[in-house]
Amino acid sequence: MRAQSSASTSREVTAGRTKFLLILGGLSAFGPLSIDMYLPALPTIAGDYGTGAAQVQLTLTAFVIGLAFGQLVAGPLSDAYGRRRPLLIGLVAYALASVLCAFAPSVYVLTGLRLVQGFSAAAGIVIARAVVSDLFRGVAAAKFFSMLMLVSGLAPILAPVLGGQLLALTSWRGVFAVLTVFGVLLLGASVFGLPETLPADRRRHGGFGDTVRTFGSLLANRVFLGYALAGGLGFAAMFAYISGSSFVLQSVYGLSPQGFSAVFAVNAVGIVIAGQINGRLVGRVSTRKLLAIGLAMIGVGGVVLLLAAAEGLGLVGILPPLFVLVAAIGLVMPNSTALALNEQPGAAGTASALLGTLQLAIGGVTAPLVGLGGSGSAVPMAIVMAALGVLAMLAYVTLARGGRELTEEPELAQSAEATPELTH
Repeated sequence: MRAQSSASTSREVTAGRTKFLLILGGLSAFGPLSIDMYLPALPTIAGDYGTGAAQVQLTLTAFVIGLAFGQLVAGPLSDAYGRRRPLLIGLVAYALASVLCAFAPSVYVLTGLRLVQGFSAAAGIVIARAVVSDLFRGVAAAKFFSMLMLVSGLAPILAPVLGGQLLALTSWRGVFAVLTVFGVLLLGASVFGLPETLPADRRRHGGFGDTVRTFGSLLANRVFLGYALAGGLGFAAMFAYISGSSFVLQSVYGLSPQGFSAVFAVNAVGIVIAGQINGRLVGRVSTRKLLAIGLAMIGVGGVVLLLAAAEGLGLVGILPPLFVLVAAIGLVMPNSTALALNEQPGAAGTASALLGTLQLAIGGVTAPLVGLGGSGSAVPMAIVMAALGVLAMLAYVTLARGGRELTEEPELAQSAEATPELTH
């Protein structure tokens, strides 16, 4: 009877796989959409409010801070109250904050609203990872995280283009109107298409003290910390690329804005392609080995990039290692995430929160270092990226040694509350 039920679940689940993937991919894309779509509007916002660039850039900083700390709140709450309730509250808050941003009367009000917007957007990002961990184990989790790269990886490619086109049709306030619509659509999709995946008997009810103890145990878990730091440092290398590449490629190497956009898009497509290759290889090749390959690509790509920049080899010298380094994120992120969450299946929301916060914290701290070495060379950016790549490799080798390999047989985490539409 149990075998028949499992087979029936598997068949029904497969039919809803695309819908599930699109919903979780959309939730994972909150960050890049809310940041990248908004970047082309910064000068216009400064002009409308009659303020300087620094004040307007604080609205971006506020969003990132909200995104980081929001994950620390939403993740543990989802472990205690289930995934749906915190997610739906976060989506409602995101939509309300977005529409209020469109009518903000001053840059200071806009900054506060962006903080709220980032804080609420964090619920979608952190809970999407936790939902995958609820439903999948081992190889299946790594494969699904790889598929998410196909959806969420398109966001940084399309968001700047969409933002630029929107500014040709409407004001910057229209960008926030579109983000409001995006939030409302995801709210509706989550209400009707995403069931509860954490049953009541698996929830944590220890309150604030239990949350603090869980964070402490995660930080004390050497293997979890190794995977988290490896992924976070690798992500920070891409963060350094995002923060420095516009200046380096346009001001140092003379690319036009259109040329820079083309390079940015090609590198982003590399992430998507690497993620899909990873999804096909997981189960045939050790997940830890795939992670090590991705980290090696970042480390070696960073070192080659540094050598090419130092030797003055021009675009021909820096673009290939830059592509390799950025594309490697498609191997590093799904595997480091799946391996880290595999270490803590009983606290997926809290573990997901710590993973996301570490990524943003390390990226936020290291990104400004790109500009410290002056404005006449690509070497400072290359130094930061190479150092982060090497540190990511060291974190994996020294801390994650002895970690468990993901099981070859995927395990679907069934619950009485989870509908059979969620895939295997």
